[in-house]
Amino acid sequence: MKAACIAACDTYCMPIVDATPRAANDPKAVKVHLTTGEGLEIEWKDGHRSVYTFKFLRDACPCALCEDERAKSGRKPGEAEKPAPGTLPIFKPQARALTAEPVGKYALKFSWSDNHDLGIYSWAFLREVCPCAECAAKKG
Repeated sequence: MKAACIAACDTYCMPIVDATPRAANDPKAVKVHLTTGEGLEIEWKDGHRSVYTFKFLRDACPCALCEDERAKSGRKPGEAEKPAPGTLPIFKPQARALTAEPVGKYALKFSWSDNHDLGIYSWAFLREVCPCAECAAKKG
């Protein structure tokens, strides 16, 4: 199946992963546990359940800065940053979600304790990076 495209500018076509809404990318219930720091739970309309820690979500930030940094280091969304070989581990406080707010009907936006707030986590993106064993097995 060929991905649908939209003209983002006059020099290239940007693929759209899924041009039509699907039950898999549409949440039935969303719970953000800000006060306990547990993370985010999503029950999808197709019955699947996803649980994300805030650390995973911060490491999966979909903003352009974070995507570029991950691409340069060869990390996948949600994968923690690896220390350079031969360096001593330095204590770095774990990023916490300070706020979470809806972005229209299609996404969430977090403000993190490390002063980062650029990422917009669409439902399609969150479903794509679901860290559960079932989804991991499908990705191979």
